[in-house]
Amino acid sequence: MGEFASQRHVAQPVPRSSAPDGVHDRSEPFLAADVGGTHARIGLMVGTPAERHPVSVLHYHRYHCADWADLGSVLRDFMAQLPAAGYAELAARVRRCVVASAGVVLDDSIVNENLPWPVSIGALRELLKLAQLEVINDFEAVAWATQFLGMDETLPVIDTATSAPHGPVLVMGPGTGLGSAVLLPRAAGHAQVLPTEAGQIALAPGNEREVEILRVLARGRAYVSCEDVLSGPGLLNLYHALCELRGCPVSLMTPAEITGAALAGHDAAALETLQVFCGLLGSFTGDLAMLYGASGGVFLAGGILPQIHGFLRASSFAERYFNKGVMRAWLQKVPVRLIEHGQLGVIGAAGWFLEERQGERTMPPL
Repeated sequence: MGEFASQRHVAQPVPRSSAPDGVHDRSEPFLAADVGGTHARIGLMVGTPAERHPVSVLHYHRYHCADWADLGSVLRDFMAQLPAAGYAELAARVRRCVVASAGVVLDDSIVNENLPWPVSIGALRELLKLAQLEVINDFEAVAWATQFLGMDETLPVIDTATSAPHGPVLVMGPGTGLGSAVLLPRAAGHAQVLPTEAGQIALAPGNEREVEILRVLARGRAYVSCEDVLSGPGLLNLYHALCELRGCPVSLMTPAEITGAALAGHDAAALETLQVFCGLLGSFTGDLAMLYGASGGVFLAGGILPQIHGFLRASSFAERYFNKGVMRAWLQKVPVRLIEHGQLGVIGAAGWFLEERQGERTMPPL
């Protein structure tokens, strides 16, 4: 039902807070959740005085969303684990939570068709008896966490000379959906993050084959977004379209089967699917790097890319990334690196909460 991951432990027991009501002491424990279409990652968090690592993960668990009726059930199960993990006293003090989720907040709900269940913010706050519940976009949280990444925690996709030290940083990637956010440096303190819905931009084919694919995908629908091809479900859409164009039967049923067959090299349709996927991703990444002036570099995240890192580097990704006319020379100075999602969403949501929302009782929209 879940998977334990490595945890970061504080060196000393967390002291009891003396902060007045309504103010969130950094030493007070709180929950951070990173909720996607496939997995929900939950952490018991506490702030630290360290500038480089401002939050610590005391306890962490990853859940498969399809196994649970709603997000409230997931969070209640996590809270029930804490006494057995040695955190009974801290569990009794949890009164605040931050949720990183794909989509946007409209009134009392998190709106995103990729989530497996509806999420009511008010109902969740009441169920868990919380004084404060904040919501942040999932890629906004991942982007916030990247300011604490070391180079040894990333993998190269496109190597360049050193990036601009204070330039905007683009964070994007395909998973159940296609997320993106931009990290904007500040003169002092931690950076500001701009969440985006760039995955909903209209798909722009870059060659005749992609025009043919778009014709197939556009049949029966008024709009084809980049997320419709650059995501797990998008990989399936590409594969089905290419099977039709190649006149071959559909034999693979999941994104994992498609990537596995492509990497093994024994299915021509799967191989072309992954090649087209990487080419479109390179083109889209270059577009967003230009749009946001990402001179500080690009981080690719999401659940798909770590599994195909070698294939991605050998694909047309870089060629399509640079193929931007007069902007090629500028893009050649913007590095692209791959990050494992892991606990980044939980850490980023928690850090953002302490930096931007601590002590607030209201729920401002994203």
